[in-house]
Amino acid sequence: MLVGATLGFATVSGTAMAGEADVTAVALRTGSTYSFSVTVRHADEGWEHYANRWEVLSLDGKVLATRVLAHPHVNEQPFTRSLSGVKLPAGTKEVRLRANDKVHGVGGVELIVDLATGKSRQADGGRS
Repeated sequence: MLVGATLGFATVSGTAMAGEADVTAVALRTGSTYSFSVTVRHADEGWEHYANRWEVLSLDGKVLATRVLAHPHVNEQPFTRSLSGVKLPAGTKEVRLRANDKVHGVGGVELIVDLATGKSRQADGGRS
């Protein structure tokens, strides 16, 4: 089953984009394991400053899966990358998605996704 959600932004300034990496959308496929397609927005500047991974976390902050981003996406913004075969602990109803960049680490916009519906909402604690 394919479910998805998008978080829209009315305005994003160049300065805001140059900061932390933001998760802006997610689509997931369910089955015996999960597949996540996550859209990240970050003003990648080259090999020294780019979004280098995104993570699936439990609501209490445990990293459940990581998608490493192997290179900068300077001319492709926002960009979407997928991770398949994700096994989640029994009883997991929601997960948190966050992105990381090489300079700032985590701290950008994060999404919480309801695994039953695919609907997402912005997580508290991330930059808005």
